[in-house]
Amino acid sequence: MRRIIDAKDRKIIEILKEDARTPFTRIAKELGITEAAVRKRVKNLEERGVIKKYTVEVDGSKLGYNVTALTGVDTEPDKFLEIAKKLKEYDFTYNVYITSGDHMIMTEIWAKDREGLMKILAEIGGLDGVKRVCPAIVLEKIK
Repeated sequence: MRRIIDAKDRKIIEILKEDARTPFTRIAKELGITEAAVRKRVKNLEERGVIKKYTVEVDGSKLGYNVTALTGVDTEPDKFLEIAKKLKEYDFTYNVYITSGDHMIMTEIWAKDREGLMKILAEIGGLDGVKRVCPAIVLEKIK
């Protein structure tokens, strides 16, 4: 089993990050190797946990979610994990991260509109153990 990720592996990862449905034949042509070699490399990356899953990027606005907010949540230390688990259960949270830095928890919230976001933020702020909720509305996603 290869341990080092070489330039071809990095290029495969880059291509799959852009479009996880890219056919192996197209990747092979771009890299100048066989489709079987691409398949073997991808399988190896999956087995080693480098590629953890394939996913879909959703445009929330096409589903009626017109406001996205990256929101920091600070909690009482003994409520930290409980609140993180609670946040991941909500439909309005698209991603939840445990972080270091300015906030203990960061979450990506999707709301229909600004009024909906305000209700969501009030709900999060009302959870037992939440000390502070700090939203930043996303104006544009670049990458």
